[in-house]
Amino acid sequence: MHGSYGRFAAMIATSTAVMLGLMYLNTYALDHVFWSQTRFWMALVMGATMAIVMLAFMLHMYRNRMANAAIFMGAAVVLAGSLYMVRSQATVSDVSWMKAMIPHHSIAILTSERATLRDPRVRELAGEIIEAQRREIDEMKALIEDLESGGSGSGDQPGS
Repeated sequence: MHGSYGRFAAMIATSTAVMLGLMYLNTYALDHVFWSQTRFWMALVMGATMAIVMLAFMLHMYRNRMANAAIFMGAAVVLAGSLYMVRSQATVSDVSWMKAMIPHHSIAILTSERATLRDPRVRELAGEIIEAQRREIDEMKALIEDLESGGSGSGDQPGS
């Protein structure tokens, strides 16, 4: 049985898009979901890695050596480039940083609020984290609104 390279590409692309969406499932509230360049780059890291691993496991289905080499090399380039973007945060500026931080803070709220915490000191700490994260999310939302409307400190670059 020989595999279809088009189907392989569709499988990797679909899985990468699904992984991007899944990264938002642990946010506390729907209004805490914002586009995140970091999550996008991480989805590409995972998709490229998955392409390499899956093709390696299914080489018996994909017999075109040139196509396989191109897939391995292309996936390695996407993996390296995306990993660089995740680690460097090179494209992340004011607004895009806050849009990435809101879901991150939201995860802290979800975890702190829903965990089964028995020790009163730990529960107190969780309560402080919830309060701080909610305050910071509200502050970031206000700053995003101000900066996106051309407010006084507008310092974001296109691509947020």
